[in-house]
Amino acid sequence: MAEPTPRRNEPRLRPAPLLFEPAEAASDPEHFFDLESIDDPRALLARATELTQAFRAATDRAVEYQAIAAAQLADPRRFDRLTPAAIAERAEWTEDYAKKMVEFGRDLLRGVDSNGPESLG
Repeated sequence: MAEPTPRRNEPRLRPAPLLFEPAEAASDPEHFFDLESIDDPRALLARATELTQAFRAATDRAVEYQAIAAAQLADPRRFDRLTPAAIAERAEWTEDYAKKMVEFGRDLLRGVDSNGPESLG
């Protein structure tokens, strides 16, 4: 599983940039961030590793934003709050996972250092 995401008091790592590909390159199923054009295995490993780290960091950040949104949608102070079941349906989660994400999001909003998405399993 991915490493825990650094919290507010820790600097975030800056992964390799995920460059957007031109539409004609993206339509080629064999084309992936120009990795297929790298002949040197050392350079290929380095770039593929950079991309892996970037995708992991992006995933961790996206999960945190999902959790924050879930917590905001479930906030009992909202007149239009959603139940964990409704959040689960929208996000294509199980209801149990939605409940855990709501709690994780509440921790993030409070600035509490929690175990991160790995504990949501």
